[in-house]
Amino acid sequence: VQLQASGGGLVQAGGSLRLSCAASGRTISRYTVAWFRQVPGKERDFVAGIFRSGGTPSYADSVKGRFSISRDNAKNTVSLQMNSLKPEDTAVYYCAADLQLILSSLRSSKAYDYWGQGTLVTVSS
Repeated sequence: VQLQASGGGLVQAGGSLRLSCAASGRTISRYTVAWFRQVPGKERDFVAGIFRSGGTPSYADSVKGRFSISRDNAKNTVSLQMNSLKPEDTAVYYCAADLQLILSSLRSSKAYDYWGQGTLVTVSS
């Protein structure tokens, strides 16, 4: 599967953005999909994830209540709605997918086989 992340940009604190991860080559509903983010000099951190089997999405504590991950199987995409953005949300955001991810590995970037190219989110104060 090939992943294409989009939707990043510059927004003021308190604003909203919606990121999209579009899949090609395969049906994204077959994959567990997650969003990670990375700032220069730091590791790639888990933001949100949704299992291939459905169920309750998982979120990093820092974004819980502000971000929401969802699938649109008709469009073969997974989106990340980001509300109440803060300057500390500034990062490059990546979507990732895997076919055989186990529950305990959802938040580990090393567990994912497929990655999008990243989209930059900048939140100004």
